[in-house]
Amino acid sequence: MFDTMTITKVAAGLFGAWLVLLLGKFASEEVYHNEVHGEAGYVVEVASDGGDAPADDAVDFSAVLASADVGAGEKVFRKCGACHKVGKGENAVGPYLYDVVGRAVDSAEGFSAYSGNLEKAADVWTPENLNAFLTKPAAFAPGTTMGFAGLTKIEDRANVIAYLDSLDN
Repeated sequence: MFDTMTITKVAAGLFGAWLVLLLGKFASEEVYHNEVHGEAGYVVEVASDGGDAPADDAVDFSAVLASADVGAGEKVFRKCGACHKVGKGENAVGPYLYDVVGRAVDSAEGFSAYSGNLEKAADVWTPENLNAFLTKPAAFAPGTTMGFAGLTKIEDRANVIAYLDSLDN
């Protein structure tokens, strides 16, 4: 039925395809292997599922806020600086944050791209509301257009709020 030459051609085709598959797998592992490229240049913090994170509810936010460090808050604020500015009236992708502590929600002059869900969540940006918002914006105001995952450490949130509160003199 099949002669030796046909069987040899079929076997060579199968083994050749298998060899191409193995070489492709080897090449892709070399190109995309994480450890080959070294340390990440820019790390983006993402919200965890909460399984291994300590509960912030056990810590009194007002006590952490009372001992907050404005300088450390300025450093943490750099994560926010891509979308928010601190100068009065300097709107960017997000609204300016000058005098935000104690300001009515959705009230930055000249900024109209609010998602609308913030007004349902709070009336005024109190330190407590800012803390809840910065923990996970999507949980505080579902449907918000702010794509930031949040700040997981209560100290970071308190430092940022202290920094923002220091801007309005």
